Amino acid sequence: MSETTHVVCPHCRTVNRLPTARLADAPNCGRCRKRLFEGHPVALTTTDFDLFAARSDIPLLVDFWAPWCGPCRMMAPAFEEAAGQLEPRFRLAKANTEEEPVLASRFGIRSIPTLILLDHGREVARQTGAMGTRDIVHWTLSQVGR
Repeated sequence: MSETTHVVCPHCRTVNRLPTARLADAPNCGRCRKRLFEGHPVALTTTDFDLFAARSDIPLLVDFWAPWCGPCRMMAPAFEEAAGQLEPRFRLAKANTEEEPVLASRFGIRSIPTLILLDHGREVARQTGAMGTRDIVHWTLSQVGR
């Protein structure tokens, strides 16, 4: 990583530029003053997806899910817990395929849950099926060698 890192605020969607060495110091947004990392996945819409995927220097792990999906509901607590373990090295997010069919179509989501790891807007890896916290963390870390 470079000396500075661009991070999108999960609250006000402002792109913040931070010293890379300070990412783990619980930084706040320069605009809204809320914490940039809270250990929770961010709910993304078609409107703000590219902001988080392409404008942030932090890899984005997206859980494509739907409320009617049993395995998705079963994996939700594990994904939540994984966010606490993977931030600030990664930003975790959720995209509801029922509310955001354009995103589901754009990424060719055929079954859920599907995890997609993006780095600077480019898909790096994809995994379909429910996983536990440990498996999510291990899989994510193994994809980018971090």
